[in-house]
Formats: sequence, structure tokens, C-alpha cells
Amino acid sequence: MTDQTQPLRIDFISDVVCPWCVIGFRQLDKALKETGTDYEIHWHPFELNPDMPADGQNLREHLAEKYGVTPEQSRENRTRLTEMGASVDFEFGFGDDMRMVNTFDAHRLIHWAETLDLGHQLKQALFAAYFTDSRDVSDPAVLIEVAEKVGLDGVEAKAVLDDQRYAEEVRQQENVWIQNNIRGVPAIIFDNKHLVTGAQGVENYTQILKQLTATQS
Repeated sequence: MTDQTQPLRIDFISDVVCPWCVIGFRQLDKALKETGTDYEIHWHPFELNPDMPADGQNLREHLAEKYGVTPEQSRENRTRLTEMGASVDFEFGFGDDMRMVNTFDAHRLIHWAETLDLGHQLKQALFAAYFTDSRDVSDPAVLIEVAEKVGLDGVEAKAVLDDQRYAEEVRQQENVWIQNNIRGVPAIIFDNKHLVTGAQGVENYTQILKQLTATQS
């Protein structure tokens, strides 16, 4: 264990439909375990596609339209992500019918779960629901089912979704990061002051954690 007197604060800005956010967190998680770092993690909302309509869009079509990704590049990217996911014990289940969806309701539910100390568990479960099981994480029924799996009350989850609870708080949080020039995710802030972007790899996260905890000891 490190000699730090208090847990290292980690603010993790991400979207539940961001594959690099899954990989980045899993890499960081391995580094945290390997270094024995005492930490507390706080999840923050970011929408890759805030204007995505309710019915979503085919993922390959979306990537081609937004980023100019060709079918061949899409296949290569999926293979690479699948391999990287496997290296950090996460299974990507990409399929041709996978869709990019709106994630605002998912972020509202995570915000609610955070108030019950289950935000981290719900975030991980939503990553798996979308990427491993190809579930529609914009569907209220799916969100409620996933919430129940991590120990949240399904009736209350439905109420949160139905009455647009925490919508203003989530919008405010999203705007804070945009105003602080966060334009892509994952974006990770250590100790309220050190920003790291992208999936950096276990080795790099390990070095970052060692440097940070050395300054705190």
C-alpha cells in the first residue's frame, strides 16, 4: 500500500457507449490494483452524441457519417477493440446490427445511483449491457433491468426516468466539462488537478499513480 494519508481522488468523465472509456477504466483499474493505490472514483457524464434521436442509428453507419470510417476500417477497429478488451478482461460483442443510442437517461440514472453509492456498479453494468450484450441502453426497460441487477430499486428507477429527475443536474455537469475544454472521453482527472485523456495503457497508468502517490506521501 502507498503512504498517502487520504484516498486519491479520481474524476472519470465518460459515456456508456464509449469503447475507449471501458478500456481506459479497465487499464486504470489494473494499475490501481497492481500499485495498491487507495482511491475514490467519481463518474461524470459526457454525451458523445447528445443530439442522437430516440431510435438511434446503426453503429457502422454512424461512424461512417461522423468520422468517415470505411467498412474495412470499422472491421479493423472492432478487432483491435476486442483484443484490447480481452487484455483487460472485458468482452466486446460487436454485431452488424449494433446501434449508437442516446445516453442522457443512462446518465440520469447513474447520477441517481451515485447518491446511493451504487454509481460505479451501475456504470460498469451499463458498459457490459451495451458492449457485451448489445442491449439498448436508451430503453427505459433495459435501464431499469440493469439497475435492479446492481441492487437498485426498480420502481424507484422507473420513477427517476419517468419524471426526468436529475436532468438539470446532469446537464450542468456536462456543461462544466465542456466549459473546461473537455471535448472527448475518456478524460480522467487525478487529485483535482492532473488531467489525463484517452486510454493510456496499464503501464502508463501505473507510472502516473506512482508519481502521484509519491508526491502525497
